[in-house]
Amino acid sequence: MNHVKRKIQIFLFFGNLGQGWQIEGGSKQHVKIFRYLCQIAFNFYQLFLNFRANLYGKFSSIFLYIPKNFLTVGRMRRTHHCSALAKKNEGESIRLIGWIQSIRDHGGLIFVDLRDREGITQVVFDPKNDAYAPLLPTLKDESVIEIFGTVCLRPADTANPHIATGEIEIIADTLKIHNIAETLPFPLEDSKADKVNEDLRLTYRYLDLRRPKNLNALRTRHRIAHSIRDYLDRQDFIEVELPYLFKTTPEGAREFLVPSRQNPGAFYALSQSPQQYKQMLMVAGIERYYSLARCFRDEDLRADRQQEFTQIDLEMSFIDREDIHTLIEGMMRVVFKETLNRDIETPFIRLSFREVMDRFGSDKPDTRFALELADLSPIFEHSKFKVFRDCLEKGGSIKAINAKRLADITQGELKNLEDIAQILGAKGLAFIKAESGEWKSPILKFLSDKEKDALRDALRIEDGDIVFFAASDWLHACTILGRIRLECAHLLVNRGHLTIPKNQFNFLWVVDFPLISFDKEQGRYLSTHHPFTAPIEEDEEKLKTDPLNVRAQHYDIVLNGFEIGGGSIRIHNSGLQSLVMRDILKLEEETIQDRFGYLLRAFKFGAPPHGGIAIGLDRLAAIICGTDSIRDVIAFPKTQKGQDLMAQSPSSASEKQLRELHIATVILQGK
Repeated sequence: MNHVKRKIQIFLFFGNLGQGWQIEGGSKQHVKIFRYLCQIAFNFYQLFLNFRANLYGKFSSIFLYIPKNFLTVGRMRRTHHCSALAKKNEGESIRLIGWIQSIRDHGGLIFVDLRDREGITQVVFDPKNDAYAPLLPTLKDESVIEIFGTVCLRPADTANPHIATGEIEIIADTLKIHNIAETLPFPLEDSKADKVNEDLRLTYRYLDLRRPKNLNALRTRHRIAHSIRDYLDRQDFIEVELPYLFKTTPEGAREFLVPSRQNPGAFYALSQSPQQYKQMLMVAGIERYYSLARCFRDEDLRADRQQEFTQIDLEMSFIDREDIHTLIEGMMRVVFKETLNRDIETPFIRLSFREVMDRFGSDKPDTRFALELADLSPIFEHSKFKVFRDCLEKGGSIKAINAKRLADITQGELKNLEDIAQILGAKGLAFIKAESGEWKSPILKFLSDKEKDALRDALRIEDGDIVFFAASDWLHACTILGRIRLECAHLLVNRGHLTIPKNQFNFLWVVDFPLISFDKEQGRYLSTHHPFTAPIEEDEEKLKTDPLNVRAQHYDIVLNGFEIGGGSIRIHNSGLQSLVMRDILKLEEETIQDRFGYLLRAFKFGAPPHGGIAIGLDRLAAIICGTDSIRDVIAFPKTQKGQDLMAQSPSSASEKQLRELHIATVILQGK
């Protein structure tokens, strides 16, 4: 073999044994022969494992002198999951592995509910069985054990109809203990664990995830993601992974900065959204892209917001808004059918931004209940009530909402509504109660009989109702009453006067948003969505003369009062993109070139018309699972302080790490 000039090294692994063979030198023919012999040996090994799996239970003594790890490494030891056995398996010898759900000593026999991720099986231990009797006293809930035994039918009067394996039980022949659990910091039954402080549950998140409720939430999330991938694959999309490390774009949400060791003083920003990258994919000719993108925003947290989250991100070339709507409606049909077996009616309703604000006071309205806003501006056009008259003279609006059957509102509840209105910028919250055949309100003395009659007709006021008013500029008045609407609905639900079914799914497209808004604090125009959103073509000529009345080709998809996704048709023309940035948003030329120069250059090389959308996977999964918090559908979520209590993150960095990154920490006084 010395005539071979190079060294050939061949490793062959039998299953997961991890044992290899090495050949020094050797001709190609030698290598072929050796590989052929190894394949034959491997085939015999597989046959042996199958033979051993079938016969080990009843004839285990045959294998006593074969190394234990040789028999078990590389194969699942269990023969079934804990939900798979039924009457048809009676008499079979089986092997199960799992966690002890509960232990019951019925005087003579020990009953253990054994649980794995699929379900529960009852196992019966006989304390007189010398094979495992000494081990039985050591068993505790949530310990991990392995049992071998025989499937038997339960006596008819002891069958459990609430579990899939309720007609059978396993008579244990052998017991192996893999791990004895310590006393748990909290009970794992859903009804009890839900009452435990969330910080404690997140500290022991690995235990919290064992609960069927949380395990099923992750399983549902998986099914959602799987069905989406399959659906988009059938629609000819290509999944592309995009970078997490991007550049800072301060116009958006607050970012997470990442120092660059190789570029002292420079920083990456964790991507808030792969917006610009996916537009570059369209310029590159990908045509249909998607990814389940991880996004990062350094924002204050709440039930529906996390600092790191996942969105179903997609972009398409040569399409219009209706193409996006049709695609996403089809996706939602598939997702809800495959996860809940629910048929979703399509197409979804389309309402303009102006209409949803007018009717519901929100651009993400919950349409499962009425309580719609009314515009009373015409009624008070010549009012003697100074507050209303002054508002209308300044071009504002008078909006109202009739919370029917809520006239019994308590002083505390009313004070809370007033506080909410003031937080939103209102000076107060005017109201009229209809009780015992009369109206009660501090503002009644300012209203004429004609105005009262008009109010009664417009709002259909009856005994037991309470009406709330907002007088301000149109958007502000709508926003205030939109929040009051939600609070009133909550109060009515608590009183049993209103039902909002969780198993009802009201989808809605909100369209025709304003392209540009004016920020009073900054004293300049800002993009309502982002600066890459295209205007509606017929409004484009108003960009320079009347930008606030230019409608955008932007769309949000709303479900039960939550915005679960949003997107737009993008600007694909370099000239129009420059006009928006320079002339409307008044960005400095240096800023434009530094942050968006590559984008403007790309648009000069045959950029196709394109658009896209991003759907929040966490929020969608939470709604499908019927939970109010997206933390319940995320494996390891952060607390409202942005902390991972289990892993104790974030943590401090060492001086060595900081030096390598060319940064230093400064503790500010009073912080």
